Amino acid sequence: MQANELKQFVTDKVDELKASDIVTLDVRDKSCITDFLVLCTGNSRRHVASIAEHVCEQAQAVDIDSLGTEGQDDSEWVVVDLGDVMVHVMQEEQRQLYQLEKLWN
Repeated sequence: MQANELKQFVTDKVDELKASDIVTLDVRDKSCITDFLVLCTGNSRRHVASIAEHVCEQAQAVDIDSLGTEGQDDSEWVVVDLGDVMVHVMQEEQRQLYQLEKLWN
């Protein structure tokens, strides 16, 4: 799956579980680690964990392996690394504190 297709796939999957404030950032010119960041907000720790789990499960179902997942212990901010796309699922407080959109723009 190409990076743009993977970005759209991930965006659709987080939307399926009602993530809010979904933003995609093209970081190809700024990072050699990934091509796109998908940022979204969950309304509770359980919601954040569920969104991240759903992305991993749905990716695996179409033979896309996650390179790693971080933050599921406390689920305030969970990162799913799918190689060309990194997914950041955050609670509102964490998203406001770290302001990744401003950092990467």
